[in-house]
Amino acid sequence: MQRRRFITLVGGTVIAWPLAGRAQQRALPIIGFLSSAAPGPFKQLVEAFQRGLNEKGFIEGQNATIEYRWAEGHFDRLPAFATDLVQHNAAVITASGGPPSALAAKAATSTIPIVFNVASDPIKLGLVASLNHPGGNATGVHLFSVAVEPKKLELLHELVPKAEIIGVFVNPRNANAETIIGEVETAARALQLQINVVKVSAADEFGSAFASLARQADGALLVAADPFFNTQREALVALAAQYSIPAIYEFREFAAAGGLMSYGTNLSEAYYQVGGYTGRILKGEKPSDLPVVQPTKFELVINIKTVKTLGLTVPPNLFALADEVIE
Repeated sequence: MQRRRFITLVGGTVIAWPLAGRAQQRALPIIGFLSSAAPGPFKQLVEAFQRGLNEKGFIEGQNATIEYRWAEGHFDRLPAFATDLVQHNAAVITASGGPPSALAAKAATSTIPIVFNVASDPIKLGLVASLNHPGGNATGVHLFSVAVEPKKLELLHELVPKAEIIGVFVNPRNANAETIIGEVETAARALQLQINVVKVSAADEFGSAFASLARQADGALLVAADPFFNTQREALVALAAQYSIPAIYEFREFAAAGGLMSYGTNLSEAYYQVGGYTGRILKGEKPSDLPVVQPTKFELVINIKTVKTLGLTVPPNLFALADEVIE
């Protein structure tokens, strides 16, 4: 009789442990990570996000679960992904990769906290009521990428003053596309430059776009701010090298990959800040009380090896402005 009791007890324990484990796992807060981009090129940025989250006391798999949803440049997938995260009872949704993700999350829920990073004005996008007092259920990081497009054009013109036509790659699927075009056109008029706007929304369009630009004498290229372009940075940099086209990009990662020059905010730092805000919200703070983070510094990075390959000379004043020079 005692032996039977012992076996029953052990059997009950064996069955109970997995049930208890599953119950504990279900109890972990779920972070919905919604991105318009692809996971591969964003590995370093996800690590920065996790670092910010970890510093607030949350570690994936230990006391928090992260559900990743990657649209891989297909913005039309985002609404369904956002709805799915709401149905998974996410405690907070991190909307990364620009306005499409943030707007999809905002449309899916008015109650679940949202932490975004966007290139354009979050007030104009309808994400927050104000930068200092967001109100509602969303806050995050404003990258100011759209606002610096004129400065990118100016820097490119300074490095390549003989360029008669500046090609501008813009993703028409981006909600900021027309704003970007308007900003660059205004800046071009002030600099007395001619620009050629090329709308590119798929990787298989890059080759023809570069070939067309290369047929124009003394050309250069400005690659506008866009999460899709960021995921395709290796291809963009390689094609610019193949056609010997001087180009300026948004983030340091482009210059590190061999691109001529970049100017913009530190993207890894932005993702780190998003991770920190996500952790603070999981601890009980409200997004309405967390001011939208704005960059205090924009980085100019120049790749000297690419400068030499293209036969260019960096003006002394541009060297002085550079935050980093990659040899």
